[in-house]
Amino acid sequence: MLENLGINARKAAGVLTTATTQQKNFALEEIAKALLQNADKIIEQNKIDLDNGKKAGLNVGLLDRLMLNKDRIEGIADSCLQVIKLDDPCGKVLETVERPNGLKIQKVSCPMGVIGIIYEARPNVTADAAALCLKSGNAVILRGGKEAIHSNIAIAEVMRDAVEKAGLPKDTIQLVTDTSRESSTELMRMKEYLDCLIPRGSKALIQAVVENSTVPVIETGSGNCHIYVDETADIDMASEIIFNAKTQRIGVCNACESLVIHSAVLDKALPAIKKRLDEKNVEIRGDERAKAVCPDIIVADESDFATEYLDYIISVKTVDSLDDAIDHINKNSTGHSEAIITENTDHAKIFMSRIDSSSVYHNASTRFTDGGEFGLGAEIGISTQKLHARGPMGLCELTTTKYLIFGNGQVR
Repeated sequence: MLENLGINARKAAGVLTTATTQQKNFALEEIAKALLQNADKIIEQNKIDLDNGKKAGLNVGLLDRLMLNKDRIEGIADSCLQVIKLDDPCGKVLETVERPNGLKIQKVSCPMGVIGIIYEARPNVTADAAALCLKSGNAVILRGGKEAIHSNIAIAEVMRDAVEKAGLPKDTIQLVTDTSRESSTELMRMKEYLDCLIPRGSKALIQAVVENSTVPVIETGSGNCHIYVDETADIDMASEIIFNAKTQRIGVCNACESLVIHSAVLDKALPAIKKRLDEKNVEIRGDERAKAVCPDIIVADESDFATEYLDYIISVKTVDSLDDAIDHINKNSTGHSEAIITENTDHAKIFMSRIDSSSVYHNASTRFTDGGEFGLGAEIGISTQKLHARGPMGLCELTTTKYLIFGNGQVR
């Protein structure tokens, strides 16, 4: 069923391999313009998805991820323009070696070829992923979830027309419009056409792709992100950081889901943090010591400490030492983003060295784990694995390398 998409993508990838930076940037400029010009059409289609999502009982976090308005479309278009400003990651000479026999060997960056992306209720991914794949010289096959299908079709059509107008193959960007489980499974098995598959979404989606794909996978992880309030923490700072990390956008993978608080400051820290979170009616699920300090919070069970809520809910674990905090976080973390709030720089160094996550913060919100915030332009996802890429993935992470060898008749 999807084989034609694979064939078309391979043809487009062949053209993109030799596309100049100027051609790719012009296409991105046309895409940004087209998104703004067609904003009303995209929002109209997005409203259908939102109405269907509400009827299906999607929680507030997922509806927030799904929703598009003029500001968000302007942000998506701006992400395309930001990608234009970034260096072209292709064709860079990374190493040069001259051998005793006269061979000159260059290691250069090059596109992967065709990238597949499976994602859920985030229509902005359609544009962000396509823009990054285009700039890095890759054709892309997008397979979004049923929750955002009308929005995705509208965005993809606008982008495909813009790419063609710019003189590059329309099939540089393709969208799978069949949102059945079978189409997802088929994409996972398209090893003949796909060079890489990137899942973005829930833990269940990512696990399904990792376990069932015959195409090489870059694993992007769910975000059970922790903030540890150390015994020397500035409590006012901690309260503000936690409020931002939990409530600024609850449906994103870099939102704080779990608090860890040192017992020495629990009496002071938890009431202050709770007072701030009460402004957004955040439900707190804490251990027995936390409940003793704030009796109106809910008692947590063990599963709470490993849960990515994507909702106005947060867990609280009390610990007696920095070592206990690190052990608890490494046990329950998804490897995404963690933070320590402390005035003790030695504690911060130990925490940042021993926490096994892609992004580790000292006295800052986990909400900064983002390609744009890291200066990468739009991001393709946040990798929580350790091979090839880790953390926010931008243009460079969508390239591979090859060797170019120059000789003048050498034989072995």
